[in-house]
This record gives sequence, structure tokens and C-alpha cells, in this order.
Amino acid sequence: MEAKQAGASLDALIATFNTRVAELQELVIARNMYPGSSIADLSAVDTSLKAMELQVQAIKDRLRDETEAIPKAKKLIEASLRQKKKLQSLSIHVPSLALEKVTMLNADTSSWCGLHDAGNQHPGVGNMKLEEEPVAIPKEKKGRAPPPLWYISADELDSLASYMRGRLTLEKVNAAINDMAAYAEANAQLILAPKRKVGENLWEKALELRDIAMTEGIKGKHFFLESDIKGPNLKLDNTGKAILTVLRHLARISEIRSGHNRVIILLKPH
Repeated sequence: MEAKQAGASLDALIATFNTRVAELQELVIARNMYPGSSIADLSAVDTSLKAMELQVQAIKDRLRDETEAIPKAKKLIEASLRQKKKLQSLSIHVPSLALEKVTMLNADTSSWCGLHDAGNQHPGVGNMKLEEEPVAIPKEKKGRAPPPLWYISADELDSLASYMRGRLTLEKVNAAINDMAAYAEANAQLILAPKRKVGENLWEKALELRDIAMTEGIKGKHFFLESDIKGPNLKLDNTGKAILTVLRHLARISEIRSGHNRVIILLKPH
């Protein structure tokens, strides 16, 4: 009787153990449901977070470098502006540079007027026909002086009242001076050229310029007409008018009326 009871107790204990094992298996399965995909997803999230942290750190490092470079850049800009002003002031006193520019202007204006070697082909007065060469116009001398290229300096521009200076820059004003020298050089060549070297469309203007060139106050000076102003840098717009006002004030040009023409004379350095 006791043996039967012991056997029953052992069977119950085995059954209980087996039941507990089954429960543990179910819990493990529930806890580890889809373990492969979960681990992969978590790994991907971790990798993305690390990449973002690296990018944020790189941005912080770049911002720090740029912030440290700003004072150096400001000092470099200030030094460059000071050097630029010095070079612009020095350029006024370097005649070789001005001569080179005028040589280029001579080539351009000669092509525009259709003139070729006009300076070396003027006939003598005795062989000159009245319809070709007005007697009052003197022969061109070898080594004729080019139009003056008297640039302004940064200090001169800064010395002007703000209402006169407006938004003009040193580069704009000096570029306009280059244009004015080109106009004056074109007129000088047109005045001295014989008729056979001047196109029909320019002959009437050549005669008009020769009359103007003999006017008191203009004779012997380089000049151009208001109607000659056609750019590329100097134009008859508000900016161009402001530039002419500034140059009159700084004694680079003077103006005079000759008939219906407004004549602008280029002045030489004192």
C-alpha cells in the first residue's frame, strides 16, 4: 500500500516538473519572438545614431574653425584695402603705365576712324588742297602728346561730400577717365587726318571738330563732345552725369560751349 502511494507521488512530481518545463519553454518562446529581425533593427538604429553623432561633431568642428578664422579674414581684408589705396595713388605717378594705355587707345581709335598711319602721312602745306586740309590746322608733330590720363585717388574721392560722391567708386570714375581719353584721341586723329583717310560719314564731323579746335580756350588742348559719350564706362545717364560733376570738381575736366556743342576739355596735372 505504501509502495503504491510512493509511486503515485513520484508520478505527480514528474508531471509537475514536466508542466513547469513546458511553461518555461512557452515563456522563452514569447520573450524571443522574432529575435533575428529585432536584433537587426536595433543594430541599424544604433549605426544611424552613431553616424549622426559623427556628422554633428564634424559640423561643430567646422563652425569652430570658421569662427576662429573670421578675425584673421577681417585683418587680411583691411590690409588688402590699404594696399589697394597705396597702389592706386602710386599709379598716378607712373607715366609708363599711362603711356601703355594710351597706345592701346590709339590703336582702337585708329581702327574706328578708318585711319592708317595718319600721323606720318600729312602732306606739306604747299601740296595741300583746300578741300582736304583746312589751312588753319597745323601738321601733326612727331611724338604728339597723348590725351592726359589723370586718374583720381581714393583720398580725393573720400574728400568729396557724400551727396556728390553718392554711390560712385574709384574704379568707375577712373574707368570713365579712360573712356574720355579714348574720345579725345579719336577726335585728335580725326582732326589731323586728310580727307582721303576719312570716311564720308565722318568728314562733316571732322570739319566741325577742326573749327572747334581753333576756338579760343580750346586750341591746343585735348577735348571731346558731349555727343561722343557712348560708353563703355561713361554714359549719358545719372551715373555718368555724377562722374562728370566729380571730375569737374576735382579739376580733371573743364567745359565750354562752342556753337551748339558742349565741349569737355581734359586738363593736365598741375
